[in-house]
Amino acid sequence: MHKIRQRFMRIQERDEQGSATAEYAIATMAAVGFAGLLVVIMRSDEVRGILTDLVRNALSYGG
Repeated sequence: MHKIRQRFMRIQERDEQGSATAEYAIATMAAVGFAGLLVVIMRSDEVRGILTDLVRNALSYGG
């Protein structure tokens, strides 16, 4: 019985060896997708105008 348990544990460990790599790949792809979305949003004239106004207002309060 002990040998069966050891063999099962080895098989289970072998099956999970690549899971961390897959998780990193999924997280990286999600980050790339989010960055692409931010680039598209930041290139729009409306968002650029809002950010420019925000910076101007912040600088005008300074003095």
